[in-house]
Amino acid sequence: MKKLLMMVLVFVIAITLAGCGGGGEKAEQPPADQQESKQVQLGIIQIVEHPALDASRQGFLDVMAESGYKDGENLVVDYQSAQGDQSILQSIANKFAEDKKDLILAIATPSAMAMANETTEIPIVITAVTDPVEAKLVDSLEKPGTNVTGTTDMNPVADQLALIKELVPEAKNVGIIYNSSEVNSEVQVKIARQAAPDLGFTLHEATVTASNEVMQATQSLMGKVDAIYLPTDNMVISSLSAVLQIAEENKIPVIAGESNSVEEGALATLGIDYYKLGCQTAESALRVLNGENPADIAVEAQKGADIVINLQAAERFGITISDEMKAKATQVIE
Repeated sequence: MKKLLMMVLVFVIAITLAGCGGGGEKAEQPPADQQESKQVQLGIIQIVEHPALDASRQGFLDVMAESGYKDGENLVVDYQSAQGDQSILQSIANKFAEDKKDLILAIATPSAMAMANETTEIPIVITAVTDPVEAKLVDSLEKPGTNVTGTTDMNPVADQLALIKELVPEAKNVGIIYNSSEVNSEVQVKIARQAAPDLGFTLHEATVTASNEVMQATQSLMGKVDAIYLPTDNMVISSLSAVLQIAEENKIPVIAGESNSVEEGALATLGIDYYKLGCQTAESALRVLNGENPADIAVEAQKGADIVINLQAAERFGITISDEMKAKATQVIE
């Protein structure tokens, strides 16, 4: 009987010790009220500030906050704009790499290229980048194969030129203003060159290399064109007011590559909503933070394109928008 009692006692002690084994590991952790989520160090590098790029940044941060990553709590945001200066952009990229950020949001092609040249280890999510493959940021959109993923703002350029045909039926000559040193702009202009003849357009190109050249480039098109098309060129869009001033004075309608420019005074677009694009980019960032490898996360285009028309701009340009066109629009700005 004693032997049996001893066996039962040993068994009970063994179970008790086994249960305490897990408890012992927990005891090594900080008390619950002292535990804090690891702060994610997020660097945001942006080539220049203008409404489209700013909207993409805000969309990104809004979705991050909705998903539990809030600035000042478990997210530390270091936002830096190069103000259109390539040397400053390079310095920002270098500093982010040295700081070993946990994640980097690179807004626009020049920012993404500068950042990718500085690190192949820190995950980089991109947005407002027209052709990540041409910019040598990824091997392919489907399988990036690098530390870069995110979204592309590749425009339906041919469809945007066709929109000019609908809004300005008599147009034969179309001007296009772009920065010849931006890879994203060169890609869009190449598409425009191919699409223009099929639409019966002669394309007149005006190139710039600095923001202060945008007004002069616009003036050079006056008397030659019936409409102006603006691709998603960061330098030109940052000086959009100069383009609109000259175009309005000469009643030359401006078709833009994205909706923010229409809100600022361009006539219309069939294209990108940069706030939505930023939101979509955040979804890729969350996957990275959840442990997925950027090399395996496809670079996505915006899901759907919107027709946006500005009726006040139409009046200034001397253009009448038909009821049929208004009905087709996703958004009509009164």
